Amino acid sequence: MKTWIPDNRNFAYLTWKQVDALPREETLLILPTAAIEQHGHHLPLATDTLISNLLLGYALALLPKELPVYALPPICYGKSNEHIGFPGTLSVSASTFMAVVHDIGASVAASGFKRLVLYNTHGGNTSLDDVMCRDLRAEFGLHTFYLSGSGGARFEDISPQERAYGFHAGEYETALLLHGTPELVHPEHYTVNYIAQIDQPHALLPENGPATFAWLTRDIAPSGVMGDPNPATAENGARWVKQSAEKVAAALTEMFHFTHGLEP
Repeated sequence: MKTWIPDNRNFAYLTWKQVDALPREETLLILPTAAIEQHGHHLPLATDTLISNLLLGYALALLPKELPVYALPPICYGKSNEHIGFPGTLSVSASTFMAVVHDIGASVAASGFKRLVLYNTHGGNTSLDDVMCRDLRAEFGLHTFYLSGSGGARFEDISPQERAYGFHAGEYETALLLHGTPELVHPEHYTVNYIAQIDQPHALLPENGPATFAWLTRDIAPSGVMGDPNPATAENGARWVKQSAEKVAAALTEMFHFTHGLEP
C-alpha cells in the first residue's frame, strides 16, 4: 500500500529495543482506521486507506522532529456494510472491528504507553472509534483521542450541496487522489448521485440531524458514488491536503501536550 508516512515516524520500522527507549508517558501513538470498499467506478477500493496515509503522512512531516509521535500500521478493514453488494467491498462487523481496536489498545498499554489516537478516514468507523476511545480509557487508563481525517479543515471552495451530501467518492476524495495517486483515478467513469438535496429540506435526514434514517449505498447510488466528482482537480487536492495536514498536525501537537487527567 502506498504511503506518505515518514520512515522516522513509522512505529513498525522500529526495533523493540528502539521502542523500549521511547519515553512512555510522552509518546503519542496513532492508530489509523480506514476501509477497503467500493468507491464508484472511478476510485480504487483502497481510497480511504490511501487518504489516511496521505493526510497523516503530510501532517507528521510538519511536526517538530523532537516530538515522539509515531503512526501504527493502519487498520485497513472497517465496518463497511453500507457498501455490501458492491464487488470488492471487504467489511468487518462492528464487534470484530472493536475487538481489533481493543486488542491493539491492550498491546499499547502492555508496552507501557499512555497516549493513543484513533485517526479515522472512513465514516462507517466513526461511532465505533468513539466508543472504543472511551472503553480503552476506562479499561486500561490510556489517554485516548479521536481525530477525523481532515482534522476539521473547511474547504470553502466546495459547493454547499457537495459539502452537505458529498459523502463518498465525491469531489473531496477524488481531488485528494488526483493529487496523491492520479494513476488510480478514472475520470472517464465519473457518476453523480446524492442522498438528499439542500434545496429540498426535510426533518428526517440521512446524517447529522435530530431525526435520521439508516441507509445503504445501493438504496441511493447504483454506481456507488454519493456526491459529484466532476469539479475535482489535482490543484484543489494539493491545497486541501495541505490545509488538512496543518489541522491534523495542530491537533496532534495539542494531544501530545494534553494534561487533563494526567496530573500526579
